[in-house]
Amino acid sequence: MPTDSNRIKVLLAGLCSQLVCVGIARFAYTPLLPIMHEQTWLGDASGGWLAAVNYMGYMSGALIAASVGNLRAKDRLYRAGLVVAVLSTLGMAFTQDVILWAVLRFVAGLSSAGAMLLAAGLILNWLLRHHLRGELGLHFAGIGSGIAFAALAVEGLSRLGQAWDGQWLWLAVLGAVLAVPAWMWLPGPDTRPFTASGKPLQDLPPPGGFLKLLLAAYFCAGYGYVISATFIVAIVERQPDLAGQGNFVFLIVGLVAAPAVLAWDRLARRTGVLPALILAYGVQAVGIVLPAVSPTLSAAMASAVLYGATFVGCVSLVLTMAGRFYPTKPAKLMGTLTLAYGAAQILAPALTGMLAEALGSYDLGLWLAGGFVAVGAVLIAALARMETPDALRS
Repeated sequence: MPTDSNRIKVLLAGLCSQLVCVGIARFAYTPLLPIMHEQTWLGDASGGWLAAVNYMGYMSGALIAASVGNLRAKDRLYRAGLVVAVLSTLGMAFTQDVILWAVLRFVAGLSSAGAMLLAAGLILNWLLRHHLRGELGLHFAGIGSGIAFAALAVEGLSRLGQAWDGQWLWLAVLGAVLAVPAWMWLPGPDTRPFTASGKPLQDLPPPGGFLKLLLAAYFCAGYGYVISATFIVAIVERQPDLAGQGNFVFLIVGLVAAPAVLAWDRLARRTGVLPALILAYGVQAVGIVLPAVSPTLSAAMASAVLYGATFVGCVSLVLTMAGRFYPTKPAKLMGTLTLAYGAAQILAPALTGMLAEALGSYDLGLWLAGGFVAVGAVLIAALARMETPDALRS
């Protein structure tokens, strides 16, 4: 029977995969966006469209995760995603062609789905097979750690005088180093239909009405998440009194998110998953709109703290819940939910970028994002009034 150190090592493999595929391949674009605005031809609208293409790749990866049922195939795709994350990051340094950039952002999105969904499903399956607590907080702490890592790396490389292309190059090197434990520490999948003690693994699917509301609520979370994730640095840097503070604010998001996701796991044990989600959605909605309410550093900092403390918690709680419904194939429902999340992530950055270019401000985009998350909180409250599915009673 695996020891607690084995469990931590497996979860750390997932955390490292998040650092590579999400922190570097995805989130490095956010602190690099203002630099690319200054040093390349990239504008607000084109920057938003490239972010949208990244999420198209992520959504395509979610489709793959939802359609591939074989655990061994999922494992192979996860490992391929690590390689793709490094190569797509490297490729960003060697072109300014919009088509090539779009292709690279698309495949980077594919790789981030590997860390978010395939790794999460493989890890949760391993935990449940070995009768260990089915929580993915440490795995998803890699998102917050990845944000902090990307912000620190870009800030450090900027201070060393690296231009935008040199920064992508060095980030690829760092990604290659982190990919090693992400590859080595995740065991190959066990495909037997029973646990380590011989008990059968049994799926406990939710009622259809529950799943539809959950999909709608997760769409709302995706809309809110992506606006701050993509534009928070650019929003801060655009304020004359806040110039030079963007990466610092983005760093705060990551530093808060990494431990906060573990706290949401603990809260969910006490209150249940759905009440914890209602609180997370509500706090996130407030955090998103704060920069539109007050263009000050204190408001930006408060926004970073509230947003960082909640967005990964929402993802972790929803996807862990999905895995508990389907322990034999946890990434399947995770992928389906992420299609809803990903649809919002395609729509939101492109729309927000166009609004910012037309109006000269991100304020309307922030209010729209906060409104969507508030609606999501109402939908989760409706779920809490329904009969509790069997998988959430244990």
